[in-house]
Amino acid sequence: MHNESRQQALARWLDTVWAGEASAPVLIFGDASFRRYFRYHRQGRTEIAMDAPPEQEDCRPFLALTQAYQEAGLPVPQVLAQDLSQGFLCLTDLGDQHLAGPLQGPDADLWYRRALAFLPTIATITHSPMGPLPRYDRALLERELAIFPEWLLHAHLGLTLNPEEQQLWQDACEVLISNALSQPQVGIHRDFHSRNLMVVDDGLALIDYQGALLGPITYDLVSLLRDCYWRLDEAWVATYAHSHFERLQQAGLLEADVEFAQFRQWMDLMGMQRHLKAAGIFARLHQRDGKSGYLADVPRVLDYLINIGQRDERLAPLAQWLECRVKPAWEAK
Repeated sequence: MHNESRQQALARWLDTVWAGEASAPVLIFGDASFRRYFRYHRQGRTEIAMDAPPEQEDCRPFLALTQAYQEAGLPVPQVLAQDLSQGFLCLTDLGDQHLAGPLQGPDADLWYRRALAFLPTIATITHSPMGPLPRYDRALLERELAIFPEWLLHAHLGLTLNPEEQQLWQDACEVLISNALSQPQVGIHRDFHSRNLMVVDDGLALIDYQGALLGPITYDLVSLLRDCYWRLDEAWVATYAHSHFERLQQAGLLEADVEFAQFRQWMDLMGMQRHLKAAGIFARLHQRDGKSGYLADVPRVLDYLINIGQRDERLAPLAQWLECRVKPAWEAK
């Protein structure tokens, strides 16, 4: 069913569910998946309709995690109505302002601290009504890393790796995978960044958590502090990382004998794994899905990879290769 007929089906469903009280749904945006979001009016307020084609999107994890997060006291949208056979949901409206805006304003410190305060609770959520959260295992880490050479290097830049470059890539991937698996494994949101935190009144609410996993303890932290869409000064990254490290130890989520230097290395390398995946996904969205807006964020992501990679002697060859081979190919594109 193409988009126009899905929108018509959604309008008919809303008409049935709300007995004619809902206005026609108006498209707000589609995200990096196949989901699309609409806003409609009902009884003097606005609500959100999600269109998630069942053949491409499974709404059940979103519903299960919504329940688990609500039960833990986390602010998430309320599910007002659902039809899983058609892939339609109605949700409370969290507005249009995500955290990306306030992070560039004078109260950024306050907003960062509010966002980071969610993470110890998220870390404790290791089950949903669907059962234990899936593990962020080696197979998934390998699949995610493979997106970078497949889509950014080959499909987008037309680069073919020689045997020496292939070995360099494999060695770097092993360092990053071992780093992820060696960390304490906790509940992670998995997409915890400025565009998935909504400013509601004077607080924040969470969205896009349906991919939650049992994964590395630094994953959500570095997702926010080294956001693909907004750059935070590295001195502040260190400050927030240290305060979060202390909070995790106080909460008993991190053993007392783990030193901050170890935690910082975990975070740095975890961020590199995430950024390699993100750069590959941004290229895939352009090449495969015709969504080109994310290409503007690739240079920021490459700079993260080069700057952070240089700090670790095991990843310095990757950083140098990205700087000398991949970045110039990107700039020449």
